[in-house]
Amino acid sequence: MNKYILFSILFLLGTHCVEAQVTMRAGTAKVNITPATLPQNKTVHDSLYARSLILETQDIRIAFLSFDLGGYTNPALLESLKKKYKLNELYFCPSHTHSGSTDRNIIEDKLTEAIDKAAKNMFEAKLSGGNRPTPQLTFNRLIVRDDGHAREAWYADAEEHYRYLNKERIPFGPVDASVGIIRIDDNKGKPRAFIMNFACHPDALVDVSSVVSADYVGYATQYTEKAFDNKVNCLFIQGGAGNQCSLFKTPTDGSQPENFFDMVGRMGKLLGIEAVALAKDLFPNPNDKTSIKLMTDSLDLPNRFDDDVARIHFSTILINDKYAIATFPGEPFIKFQLDWKREMGPYAVPFFFGYTWNGGKWPTYVPDVRSAALGGYGADWGPTRAPGGGEAVMTRHLQNYYVITGLMRTQQGPGDHRLDDGTVIWKPDWMK
Repeated sequence: MNKYILFSILFLLGTHCVEAQVTMRAGTAKVNITPATLPQNKTVHDSLYARSLILETQDIRIAFLSFDLGGYTNPALLESLKKKYKLNELYFCPSHTHSGSTDRNIIEDKLTEAIDKAAKNMFEAKLSGGNRPTPQLTFNRLIVRDDGHAREAWYADAEEHYRYLNKERIPFGPVDASVGIIRIDDNKGKPRAFIMNFACHPDALVDVSSVVSADYVGYATQYTEKAFDNKVNCLFIQGGAGNQCSLFKTPTDGSQPENFFDMVGRMGKLLGIEAVALAKDLFPNPNDKTSIKLMTDSLDLPNRFDDDVARIHFSTILINDKYAIATFPGEPFIKFQLDWKREMGPYAVPFFFGYTWNGGKWPTYVPDVRSAALGGYGADWGPTRAPGGGEAVMTRHLQNYYVITGLMRTQQGPGDHRLDDGTVIWKPDWMK
């Protein structure tokens, strides 16, 4: 099934076709979602937040909800918010922190509040974006071993240098050592919101089960907001982090060194430093033609070793004919992010929004074919989808991108040779 939404405004003046001036508007908000009460064995190390961003033109309105939870789907809330705030699409973007804590009695109200505040404070907006290399902060946690198969970084075996969850910080790959920023300015040129797009599991604190924390994501977003005098909201949207792990990782031997939180903070700060540097370099291009083009699609992804099938929804988004976003629910592997950037590189500024849900089922892990063959958690055991499913999603993304740009013809293209004025100078014999 294919749900296609493509919007444009054209006015005919005499014999000429003139594109109308389109204005983008945006709204953003930040809401604390830390539960007021916690189990006795837990304490709050740093607060959890939900951040919202609404983008609209005259024809289309979409919204992103980024929040510090491990995962979250809620079809009833999704449809309710879309209807109430007249959204064509709404994307739930959990950061996937493994140290989050959810109070189901309040989370719906908090997410609604974040959208409501953004909707009530819309402003004329300009958008810019880009990607910037970072120091390698991550490694691929499925490490190929002597028998040719991959095992998890936490798997302790006779190979001594892998025993302590990459204690030596060996940069196993593939990874994507870059951060993406989408910057939203008001009509005075002041930044009001950022989307930070980065691929890494926020599980550095997973073995410190007594704390509630946004993990490195909290440090990175707070550092970025502080660099702009806390006058911006920084939405963190996870990338293809299904097999990506932090080089600043908890020891697995049960020890908790005194500088442990400082180490996790350092990871967030290093990411924040690069995000801020990129954000300060970005400025909207006055020649950009404002538009939001969107195509939402769905595919069935079977499980690898049982009969479960997940129908997932995903969107291809093109902003200003320049910024290409591929959304992907569940935990996609990094190869899909790398492939999307390679395919889009010559044509658009690419962003890959993993862990991003706008309906359908949450598919858990989605490995690429090579990773499925090599194996490991999320690849050939644990909750994992069958090989080829992720590639099918990305092929559809690429196809949809060419549809919304108008390059994918719906009818057969011209077979003859013509001059610029339309004069036919040659036809193949079968066309005569």
